[in-house]
Amino acid sequence: MKDQASLGAVTDRDARLRWGVIATGKIASVVTEDLHRVDEVEVLAVSSRSQARATEFAERHRIPRAYDDYRRLLADPDIDVVYIATPHSQHHEVAKAALIAGKHVLCEKPFTLTVAEAEDLAALARIHGRFLMEAMWTRFNPLIQQLRTLVADGVLGQVHTISADFGFAHRYDPTHRLWDPAQGGGALLDLGVYPISFAHMLLGEPIGLEAHGALAPSGVDADTGLLLRYPDGGHAVLRCSLRAALDARAGISGPLGRIDLPELFFRPTELIVRITGEEPVTHSIELDGAGYTYQLREVCRGIRAGEVESPQLTHAESIAVQRTLVAAMETVGARVG
Repeated sequence: MKDQASLGAVTDRDARLRWGVIATGKIASVVTEDLHRVDEVEVLAVSSRSQARATEFAERHRIPRAYDDYRRLLADPDIDVVYIATPHSQHHEVAKAALIAGKHVLCEKPFTLTVAEAEDLAALARIHGRFLMEAMWTRFNPLIQQLRTLVADGVLGQVHTISADFGFAHRYDPTHRLWDPAQGGGALLDLGVYPISFAHMLLGEPIGLEAHGALAPSGVDADTGLLLRYPDGGHAVLRCSLRAALDARAGISGPLGRIDLPELFFRPTELIVRITGEEPVTHSIELDGAGYTYQLREVCRGIRAGEVESPQLTHAESIAVQRTLVAAMETVGARVG
């Protein structure tokens, strides 16, 4: 295997990285606007299954090239890196093709639908010497970075308990991507990945889990409650739902106090540290754009450094989160694919 430091490094520090956007849905639109906020980025192309949609998206977001097939975008020799915002079920197919085509990849969460698919992408990134990262933007938010430092510095003592919820009521429609197993639907894959990744970030991969949920008529999970178990009694209590409005809050507790992330915990603008016997201390920020710029800059940094993964969100971590997601879906009997 090649030395990681030599893989795909960008030698011209002044050259902009040229991005292609694959898919034209809501998330792609928001992230593309944040891409325009990153100085070292040029958004060069977009692809959709429809030329009309691709052209409309390109005109709306000031993108010079529009393709009616992601394969045509991947064949464009001027594209350095792609952002994949397709339905979950297409992540592996598109990311695999991008890596083989020599493109660096930022792929929306969840990384894939199966552990084997996630492992395959990680292996391909190393074989082809291309940067690959799951788009878990929460990890790169400045307050989440501060939270990780506070926990690592022991301000709470040993963390024993984490809680996190994310849910909203969405009308059932078996053809909608959220309810369709063929498109990777279900509360766990679309929403649960956030609290699960949050728990993994602070406590690591659990040694076991319990899950209870309700299935939609299509077979995907409509909502799921999770208890992740860790050594020494540590645990995470997590909830996700497509049929109930849940507070998107998170809390981290230890013997010395707790840290609260009010809504929305996955893109926080406020963090409250409550040490027992002391006055609460609130830290706040104003987000740069919609909040995706932080992860976009990390992708650019990693590419220029010649890395194949981010040290803040390694391939192994994304694969571990995938294992927990799959185990939870199997426990509640949810369909996927």
